[in-house]
Amino acid sequence: MLRSVKNRFGAVNELGIFAMTDKGLREVNNPSALFLSSYRDNVSGSCILISEEGTRPLLVEVQALVDQSHLMPAKRLAVGMDGYRLSLLIAIMQRHIGVQLYDQDIFINIVGGLKVTEPALDIAVVLAIISSFKNKPLKSKFAVFGEIGLSGEIRTVQKGQDRIKEAAKLGFTTIIVPKANMPKEKIANVNLIAVETVEQVIYHAFER
Repeated sequence: MLRSVKNRFGAVNELGIFAMTDKGLREVNNPSALFLSSYRDNVSGSCILISEEGTRPLLVEVQALVDQSHLMPAKRLAVGMDGYRLSLLIAIMQRHIGVQLYDQDIFINIVGGLKVTEPALDIAVVLAIISSFKNKPLKSKFAVFGEIGLSGEIRTVQKGQDRIKEAAKLGFTTIIVPKANMPKEKIANVNLIAVETVEQVIYHAFER
């Protein structure tokens, strides 16, 4: 992975993904498929995030492991995301959806070695934690994006249309999106669920 942090003639924060072959480096044309190559559907503690890296949408797997803690305070470990953001999301979950996690060790991993800094990660992290805590998988062929505010509201993010199209191209059929990112026209074979609160996210994420 090659990321530009300063570019005099172009955009910064662009991410290039390459594979080393016997003929040297070659560009990976479909990085989302690469990052999801080992993804297993119907596994608890896993959620697919539709992220945005530079100018390209990128699907990555967010994994969570929640387990009873034998030491206090409970452990909080985040790989690939900001640890303070994880603590913030745990507090939001305890306040607005009544999930008590003070005695649970919580580990988060962004699969593939990526570091995601955008707030659109929030919904995926919360759902992965809930899924692991309840030992219950999310819906099949399911992806999400969206920021969660301190009062539990779901906030809009940039380039929602591009994110939805990328997920649809890879065969995801159910996508949770912030209400403000809901497209005006329907997308074939995709069930888009617009949400305004974290409570609505939890309600629509699991099979009933």
